[in-house]
Amino acid sequence: MRVAPVGGTAVQDHVALAEIELCGELIIAASTAREERLSLESIDEVLRVAEERDAEGE
Repeated sequence: MRVAPVGGTAVQDHVALAEIELCGELIIAASTAREERLSLESIDEVLRVAEERDAEGE
């Protein structure tokens, strides 16, 4: 078993950090939603899917 060395050698996985942030945003949205479940439109809005599609189309 390898153990990470102690010191300033932390590696950041930017994709994993982005996924964690998006999951957090979904959890917050779900906890504040009035309905029992988030609709697909609500999920897309939280994840900014339309913004991504617009950015890719440019």
